[in-house]
Amino acid sequence: MSYAEIHPNWETLSDDLLDGYSLEITAKDVPALREAAPMIAPQTPIAVTFLPGEEMSARIAAVKAVRDLGFEPMPHVSARRLTSVDVFEDMIKQVTTESGVKRLFVIAGDPPTPEGPFEDSLQVIKTGVLEQNGIKAIGIAGHPEGHPNVSNDDLWVWMENKIAEIRERNMLPIIVTQFGFSAEPFLEWLEEMRARGIDSPVRIGVPGPAGIKRLLGFAARCGVGASASVMAKYGVSLTQLMGTAGPNKLVGALNDGLDFEKHGRVRLHFYPFGGLSKTVEWINEQRG
Repeated sequence: MSYAEIHPNWETLSDDLLDGYSLEITAKDVPALREAAPMIAPQTPIAVTFLPGEEMSARIAAVKAVRDLGFEPMPHVSARRLTSVDVFEDMIKQVTTESGVKRLFVIAGDPPTPEGPFEDSLQVIKTGVLEQNGIKAIGIAGHPEGHPNVSNDDLWVWMENKIAEIRERNMLPIIVTQFGFSAEPFLEWLEEMRARGIDSPVRIGVPGPAGIKRLLGFAARCGVGASASVMAKYGVSLTQLMGTAGPNKLVGALNDGLDFEKHGRVRLHFYPFGGLSKTVEWINEQRG
């Protein structure tokens, strides 16, 4: 199986970094998705998060809405938030049979103590449930700026182990990163990844246009670097927190810095912190 079966853009080189972008929503964002749908290209991959406090039924309904609107759903599975094997298996069966899901994003999740039988994403992948239900691709997390609870060396080991397990089960690995504000950590991390022989395609996390205070709030919660120097490169002064900021400088720096030979296959994944319509409008404006 080739990546072209998951999305044709993975097997083509493009001068447009915004070509083949993906988006992220929560279960509560379905009305916003319906509003923004006419502006989004058909078959655009749209991830559905696994947030605490949301009912499983709401997540599954959001996945179905993504499919019904003509997009490609990629539901999240948060290992430590799965309360039982039955809940996990039922979710996978529902999203594959009702919404034709072919790809998932599998993460460990935030709870320090698992709420059920799974401690990490690798355990979920090893169950066999995913490929048995027709899943073709698995997204795993990338951490260009590190992880507060895992050393950088261990992060690489975990990534390599997950990629090996996914491929052993005849599925395709895709790496999706946390969002960031500076191109340099992404580019350096990509170069190191390729030097280690990891050739999986990568989606770089980009924050959509949003209020500056909101962006900084998400950065603080997610452990993303947002120092004064980093934010200045992004186009934001920490002494002026009013107004909104978009990823123009970040995307421009990524576009200038990416080299296929050094960095491999890369596309963008947008986190629409300021609203889905604003993010899609920004993308369309940049593409002309």
